[in-house]
Amino acid sequence: MTVIVLLGLVLTFAAEPITLRGHTVSNFLRLDNLIPNIATPMSWMAIMAVGVTVVIIAGGIDISIGSIFGLSALGCAAVLQTFPETASPWLVLPVAVLVPVGIGGLCGLLNGALVVGLRMHPFIVTLGTLSIFRGIALISVATKSLPSGDKTLPLAFTQDLMSWQVLIRRVDAPAIMLQPVPMIIMIACVAAGWVFLGHTVAGRKLYALGGNEEAARFSGLPVGRIKLGAYFLSGLAAGVAGMVSTGYFGSANTATGEGYELTVIAAAVVGGASLNGGRGSALGAWLGALIIKMIENGIYVLHKIALGPLVLTLSKEYSKIIIGVAIIMAVAVDRVSDYLRSRRQWQARRQG
Repeated sequence: MTVIVLLGLVLTFAAEPITLRGHTVSNFLRLDNLIPNIATPMSWMAIMAVGVTVVIIAGGIDISIGSIFGLSALGCAAVLQTFPETASPWLVLPVAVLVPVGIGGLCGLLNGALVVGLRMHPFIVTLGTLSIFRGIALISVATKSLPSGDKTLPLAFTQDLMSWQVLIRRVDAPAIMLQPVPMIIMIACVAAGWVFLGHTVAGRKLYALGGNEEAARFSGLPVGRIKLGAYFLSGLAAGVAGMVSTGYFGSANTATGEGYELTVIAAAVVGGASLNGGRGSALGAWLGALIIKMIENGIYVLHKIALGPLVLTLSKEYSKIIIGVAIIMAVAVDRVSDYLRSRRQWQARRQG
């Protein structure tokens, strides 16, 4: 939370002020930037970050998350485009939920089955399925984008639900167009993840497995089943995120989710998940996603940074560098923390 506050202060004072209706305001710290440009777009990222955090806590990794997200979104759009634009919500909404969530869950089960059944490193398995799932999406959609032709997705799912708008009028300031449904679903997923990881037996088993797999096995825990469940939940989260994205944009394409694996894993790691396993939280994943989106938005609003006589022009490509640095720093801090913790334990045993 401290990092978010400091980052927000830096961006607030570093961004050039703009004039709106005669008032000079920060180009960053204004509701019509924070809500539509940070809070809403981070929704599907945060949902996926919670799923990936579950896998990381269990001692695994899932770099196929972006491909599962894209395949789920395409599957959702492919089925819904067959419905009339004015189809009943009672018919549309169950399909809109079950199709992407089902695709995501099946992909997650496949990842888990390969990791458990073949006893291969999860990085290798999910690297392979990343390509497989993306390939399935590419060969399944000849038009590269859905809905195709003159088709549209049912309004009951898009305009009336996921991209439903609330206009907030303000005195002496531009009105804000709020689209709350993606944020509500994100909050619900983070809350569910918080309850599952922190307040259930299944959640505690994940931490035990990630902390020490051999000890967990000798304690009688069903290690294979726990790993399978972790990857299943990660796939479900990607399916939910795909559903939200498809409904919000009203479309999906074969590039949907491309490169998201880096961003999502970065959100989980920056949020406190340890790549060694055994540590992490749903709330941390949410905070990590918020930090990543603040960085991306900060690059957009800053445009330029003056470094004495040198003026650095920023573009969205810089976010890749910053996110990569953030991952390395987070892992480095985690390593140092592990070292200091081990040293304190050693000293305590020596003194005892």
